[in-house]
Amino acid sequence: MNFDLTEEQKDIAKAAREFAEGEFPDLAQECDRKEEHPRKLWKKACELGFVGVFIPEAYGGAGLGFLDHCLINEEFWRVDPGIAAAITSATFGSEMIVLFGSEEQKKKWLPPLVKGEMITGAAITEPDAGSDVSAISTTGLLHGNEYVINGNKMFITNGTVASFLQVLCITEPHAKGHDRFSVITVETDRKGYEANKLKNKLGIRASDTAEVSFSDVRVPRENLIGKPGRGFQQFMVFFDNTRLHICAQAVGLAQGAMEQAIKHVRERKVFGKALASFQATQFKIAEMATRIEAGRTLYQKAAWLVDQGRIESHLIAMAKWFTGETAVRAADESLQLHGGYGFIGDYNIERFFRDSKIVEIYEGTKEIEKIVIARALLGRF
Repeated sequence: MNFDLTEEQKDIAKAAREFAEGEFPDLAQECDRKEEHPRKLWKKACELGFVGVFIPEAYGGAGLGFLDHCLINEEFWRVDPGIAAAITSATFGSEMIVLFGSEEQKKKWLPPLVKGEMITGAAITEPDAGSDVSAISTTGLLHGNEYVINGNKMFITNGTVASFLQVLCITEPHAKGHDRFSVITVETDRKGYEANKLKNKLGIRASDTAEVSFSDVRVPRENLIGKPGRGFQQFMVFFDNTRLHICAQAVGLAQGAMEQAIKHVRERKVFGKALASFQATQFKIAEMATRIEAGRTLYQKAAWLVDQGRIESHLIAMAKWFTGETAVRAADESLQLHGGYGFIGDYNIERFFRDSKIVEIYEGTKEIEKIVIARALLGRF
């Protein structure tokens, strides 16, 4: 395979980096402290074409690939993970519509996301169902021409700011195993929908996270995405795309953390010398840089394959686990190199350190990713 970024992709990454560097720093500390979604900045990002680039041109998007979206994620997260998460997750869940939605659903739901008129999300996790997606208990039972939804969801991105969510629920209670589930689009202004913002998160505080409840929420039958009873399988394909976005987030965060460390150790004097002159410091930087480059190559290869129509689930799982661990290590080592200064909120690395942990958790924990990898390899032999 001969893989390299195109000139257009390099330009996209450069433009994203310049936008983030010009806009994020002034709001980063404030949005983190206030746990506030940067709505004006999100709208500006939409106007400049950074949001939903993977959405086809027929529905208002740029019609680019998932790799292009990943490149924007990486550059945004390099500057500030919290604001980046708030902006790039505004279309999280729309991948389900792109992949499995009807023509009518695509025309209805996708254009407003690109224009900055709506935000969406995916409601999967429940208080007692996280990594075990098949354990969800939320129901969406058909009554006439409406689905009536009841249940609770936890840790839902954009739960209080979204206009609609893609909800995984049980629609076929008498079916066996994974064939019980379907995906239904639920508008958040419907009666019976309630979302409570989860506050005091460890990191990415500018990104909205909520506990969501559905109490006899009625939605029309045409809000079903794909086929009834295929929701679990649809979300597994969905994750093969969206997990790569998390890989890009992790690499961007790691890159940003390392750059902060390099700047600090060049300026910081200890024992009469620049901290950068000590071998222990140099080893830390060398190890960070190597892991970042390896993670970047891994996720970009996997994303490129997806755009070629080749989904390699075990490769995506490798990228998710490795880049997540790389982000946490890089943030940790960078803070260590900052010494006591890294422990103070005035320094960005403190925020990066808190933000880093989430990339090892959401959209598949590193333990789950290792299971996916092992099953693929052991099954092959």
